[in-house]
Amino acid sequence: MTRAAGGCLLVIGGHEDREHGKDVLDRFLELSGGAGAPIVVVTAASTAPDKVWAIYKRAFAALGATDVRPLHLGGPGEAGYAAMAQAIHRAGGVFLSGGDQKRLLRCLAGTPVEAALHAALERGACIAGTSAGASALAARMLAGGYTSLQPLKGAVTLAAGLGFVGGVVIDQHFAQRHRLARLMSVIAEHPHCYGVGIDEDTALLAGPGPVIEVLGAGSVTILDGRAMESNVEEIRRHARPRLLDVRVHLLPSRSRFALEESADGKIQAAPESLRHFIQTMTTKSET
Repeated sequence: MTRAAGGCLLVIGGHEDREHGKDVLDRFLELSGGAGAPIVVVTAASTAPDKVWAIYKRAFAALGATDVRPLHLGGPGEAGYAAMAQAIHRAGGVFLSGGDQKRLLRCLAGTPVEAALHAALERGACIAGTSAGASALAARMLAGGYTSLQPLKGAVTLAAGLGFVGGVVIDQHFAQRHRLARLMSVIAEHPHCYGVGIDEDTALLAGPGPVIEVLGAGSVTILDGRAMESNVEEIRRHARPRLLDVRVHLLPSRSRFALEESADGKIQAAPESLRHFIQTMTTKSET
């Protein structure tokens, strides 16, 4: 089921520009309804929420935003969750900051705030996540492991994420931290999932509607192992798997594709190799 017509995900690879042009944050503000729209910044992934909030408060103010508020979460037993959820119910956009995605899930999972986030997307809000906040948007997120120079069986572990999109695993700081082998380790053991690697100061926009777009300074790398042949089931832990027929897509900034060409011709129809990925990114997760 396609999401609400106006709802969209903005998946950011971390270290988005907050001092100069602020292109990614400016687009988030636009997608959220403009300068006067209610914006909520969720800092639960961070161990220094006040510091994180100060950074985004200054950045959004410089962009002209007039209604931005922080949402600091200490854990699922914290008082005031209903009031926090109400703030999200009125928001045009919600921004999940970076830090530790496991911490973010410990604070959000099963709370009224998590339910409010899903309701916000369904009614047409923009839900953005940067760095840890980006990885947590998927139904399954990176939860542990290490970056190696080559794919290895068992190099990474996955855990339940927030579930805004299923069928993908999202990695961030991708080119800057040389995470291609890490993401290949993921799809070696989870070939039903796309691996999505997002560079710093770069975002993958999914929606509104069946449309994807890359914005910012870098690129988005997509690994498609659905037709892959592998011996990963036969090898020992930490051994190198044989991976045949892995598709790699590299989408630089300003790449825009839709399932159908837009009426004005500004968004081209996706090639067959990207159509299923677009459907995956813009369809409500059932996971």
